[in-house]
Amino acid sequence: MEDRLRVLFWETTAACNLACRHCRRGEARLSAAPGELSTAEARALIGEVASWARPLLVLSGGEPLTRPDIVELAAFASARGLPVALATNGTMVEPGVAAALKKAGVRRASVSLDGAGAETHDRVRGVEGAFEAALRGLRTLKAAGLGTQVNMTVCRGNRADIPGVFRLAAHEGADAVHLFVLVPVGCGLELARDEALGRGEGHELFSWFHARAGSYGLEARLTCAPQYARFAAERGPAGPPSTTGGSAAGSGCLCGRSVVFVSHTGEIFPCGYLPVSAGSVRLAGLGEIWDKSTVLRSLRDPSRLGAPCKACAYREICGGCRARAYAGSGEMLAGEAGCTPG
Repeated sequence: MEDRLRVLFWETTAACNLACRHCRRGEARLSAAPGELSTAEARALIGEVASWARPLLVLSGGEPLTRPDIVELAAFASARGLPVALATNGTMVEPGVAAALKKAGVRRASVSLDGAGAETHDRVRGVEGAFEAALRGLRTLKAAGLGTQVNMTVCRGNRADIPGVFRLAAHEGADAVHLFVLVPVGCGLELARDEALGRGEGHELFSWFHARAGSYGLEARLTCAPQYARFAAERGPAGPPSTTGGSAAGSGCLCGRSVVFVSHTGEIFPCGYLPVSAGSVRLAGLGEIWDKSTVLRSLRDPSRLGAPCKACAYREICGGCRARAYAGSGEMLAGEAGCTPG
């Protein structure tokens, strides 16, 4: 696996208008948090990254549309050659906002749908009416000419909705569905006690995804489930082949290897679910930290993993979820106790 920065997630703000049960943050805020990167600091970050790499820049949050300069920053990044995506809950998307995002060069916007209907989605998102607002936002983004993607955080309470979410996304003309398996961090720590998928449930998800996810005519990706890379390697290409251009894929743990996360205050983490700091963009450029951080460099060395990951024949393509390993042991390089075997 080549250790090149491919995706940069930037938590543009901690503010959000929802109260999601699985949020990676441990608190819900309606307004910006103290110490968030200013417009000038955000421009400096974007410019520095564009000087040495061309990763996909994902503007996330919180809810990024609560940040007044988000369109300006998207345009600034696009002008410097970075492909830009927006990760939103969809509820604040209006036609004028969608048109401005399109003009700013945003290539794709993902909208989170944690259920195929209001009952499940609103329960997870903590606000009545969130589902209808998100669906309206998805339609508005597509009408403005943006690529659209549906993100779903998968747990026990909504896994039965997965086929319905795929059908809904296809019906709405989305380009992709990305499934994120619940990681116990932030608010998700409490939720995970009852809602984290067990080994058998993980295996069932892998089996369904491998057999069916590519059949909806969508780009399908399974994220935060690195063991799927082993599952797919042992079973061969996903199928049956789609007649409408769909595809299904997953990958091993990419944190610190091709993905990095910058918090709203500029702190750098290997991913948004692994709260181990690698430095701060207020103290050094991201390029320097990417190359020299001992935290990031250690994640690129599979020989440093603990058992059972260290001895696994699939450690190069899987590596175990470093965030779950940390949540379970306090050590990011520990073996992942919740490994779902093939």
